[in-house]
Amino acid sequence: MGRAALFPVGGAVENLMPRPDYATLFAPLGLEVRLNEPLQRYTAARLGGAADALVVVTSALDLDAAARVCWSEGLPMRILGGGANVLISDQGYRGAILINDAKTVTLEDEGRVIAESGAGLISLTRRCIERGLGGLEWAINVPGTVGGAVVNNAGAHGGDTAGLLWWAEISEPNQPPQHWTADQMGYRYRESALKHRSTPFAVLRAAFHLNPGCDPNTLNAHAEEFSAHRKRTQPPGASLGSMFKNPPGDYAGRLIEAAGLKGTRIGGVVISPLHANFFVNTGGGTASDYYQLIRLAQRTVEAQFGIRLELEVELIGAWDETP
Repeated sequence: MGRAALFPVGGAVENLMPRPDYATLFAPLGLEVRLNEPLQRYTAARLGGAADALVVVTSALDLDAAARVCWSEGLPMRILGGGANVLISDQGYRGAILINDAKTVTLEDEGRVIAESGAGLISLTRRCIERGLGGLEWAINVPGTVGGAVVNNAGAHGGDTAGLLWWAEISEPNQPPQHWTADQMGYRYRESALKHRSTPFAVLRAAFHLNPGCDPNTLNAHAEEFSAHRKRTQPPGASLGSMFKNPPGDYAGRLIEAAGLKGTRIGGVVISPLHANFFVNTGGGTASDYYQLIRLAQRTVEAQFGIRLELEVELIGAWDETP
């Protein structure tokens, strides 16, 4: 996911500011622009206000070009893949949202896999299993995209992106795209050198080293075990994924449950009775409901255990304060 400065939303002065002519700006690229587009259908939790402009890109080339339009014009811009792991304000986003639908995947010899950043991890994992390429089975139920996995060092069941990445193609303003190695990404638990950058970027593609010549039936059996574990331990429905990172030596879900918050509801959002690190939109929930539950969990856990829970999901848009 790329990053750019965010404009606040809702102030009287802000509302008087002229908005860019997005349709004209993106016209040379031949890309459709939707103005004041609600973002609910583009996020896993099915909520979020409207974006000033929404642009769907279907190739890494178009993603790079659209991002460069925003950068050259100084426009706030965000890239969304599957819409998991993000919480978009009810006030929406003052800028351009690029929906990354660039999904081309190439399976090469000797276990090399090159995927555009909008490719879904689940579908990519299934393709690799069918080809006898091992190592990605942990992602069989991870509802994100390659780009999000690269930025967040996505992982599960003891595996992660850092252990497989060969290179990631990163676009930045005023220079051609560059290949970053796993070492350059500076990976840590759910962290990378990109994740908290203040300067803009876009992940265009990524290449992975997998294990060739594996038995697809064996790989599929491992993936099914992971799927069964997920069904036993994680709630179904519209959630953002894990809400908080696990603190060193402990688990966020255990701390929230020990604080007595399991099953707590605000509006249409509930802290799951099955796993307390998952907040589920049960219907009619808002981003504000999520936000209030986030703050409640952080304050309560810190007061009882002296541990400040750090968000794994990312906030997009304008908020009263930052958790």
